[in-house]
Amino acid sequence: MVARLAERLDLPLREHNSLMIAAGYAPRYPDAPLEDPGLAPAMAVVRRLLAAQEPHPALAIDRHWTLVAANACVTPLIESAAPALLKPPVNVLRLSLHPDGLAPRIRNLGEWRRHLLERLAVQIDATGDPVLIALLEELEAYPGRASSMPPDPRYAGLAVPLHLDDGKGGTLSFISTTTVFGAPLSVTLSELAIEAFYPIGG
Repeated sequence: MVARLAERLDLPLREHNSLMIAAGYAPRYPDAPLEDPGLAPAMAVVRRLLAAQEPHPALAIDRHWTLVAANACVTPLIESAAPALLKPPVNVLRLSLHPDGLAPRIRNLGEWRRHLLERLAVQIDATGDPVLIALLEELEAYPGRASSMPPDPRYAGLAVPLHLDDGKGGTLSFISTTTVFGAPLSVTLSELAIEAFYPIGG
């Protein structure tokens, strides 16, 4: 009954496990770190997916937006950030919005900031994760404000573009998609997401 309730509520697997434990049962889904040898085949698949995205950038993140893996096209985009922000573990939201990170190069920073903070807020509503709550508070304290302008109608509400200064007087423009595993075998894999960036016109 507890398992059916969790499924009907469409709870994330971590919360599913928490509900089972609260009811006096063992957790239903394994929760091993990404370095666990049992997850090596799955991580090999993730790296293959990232490599297949080249020559466009793609990266994999965990539930706290920590960079897990990236393809070779990500490095040139982030190498201008302060070394402290690139020291593992790298948080991609901090890297994006920190004034010593990518923020000075993002031409539509207000729009991009709003997009990321809204995604983070939705995640917090679903999980109540204190790490994410602290991260949101940190990001909101950074200089600048989220844009109050309506979304660009050219993208029909489906995507928010990222316009990035290429350092040569031009602009790199992307839209991103997020991929998650549809039938995860563990809590860890269910919380892994692949962010793929596709070039668009400015």
